[in-house]
Amino acid sequence: MTDLTRLPNHFDPKTGICSAIIETPRGRRNKFDYDPDSNLFKLGGLLPEGMTFPFDFGFIPSTLGDDGDPLDVMVLMDAPAHVGCLMDVRIIGVIEAKQTDGKKTVTNNRLLGVAVHSYDHEDLESIDDVSKTYLSHVEAFFISYNKQRGKEFKVTGTSGPKAAIKCIKSGMRLHKDKAKS
Repeated sequence: MTDLTRLPNHFDPKTGICSAIIETPRGRRNKFDYDPDSNLFKLGGLLPEGMTFPFDFGFIPSTLGDDGDPLDVMVLMDAPAHVGCLMDVRIIGVIEAKQTDGKKTVTNNRLLGVAVHSYDHEDLESIDDVSKTYLSHVEAFFISYNKQRGKEFKVTGTSGPKAAIKCIKSGMRLHKDKAKS
């Protein structure tokens, strides 16, 4: 079976369009994680009553972040996707963050993308086009979500599509370098 983390991401730096795989659909309390050993999605945790994912959450294949996992992506679209859904997204920005687990701190940014097949969000070109209130709610979600897992999540900034594209290129290089070793 093919390891989904190694699928081509079909990244086009001119348009910011790439492939993403959804692990956890919007509106769910269940947090799913892709397991490359079994090639299945397994339950990785459960959010408290009343707390749900405010967006579809997944990863960009053939990338690697500082935390050792593929780059995380939040996807805005009209209706929730399904676990394991492969879709094309247009990257519009990045929420830059540091995550601390015990004494170890790593960069753990969250890319923000819009599903190519979205009507509700098709006009969003940059993270600057997203409501500041919505972004503050997303940041609060990640702070609370990580706290529940005994981690600290600190937002260090937000940047638009150019910085997000740099992040993807860097993640692709890290993935390629790891594959060689």
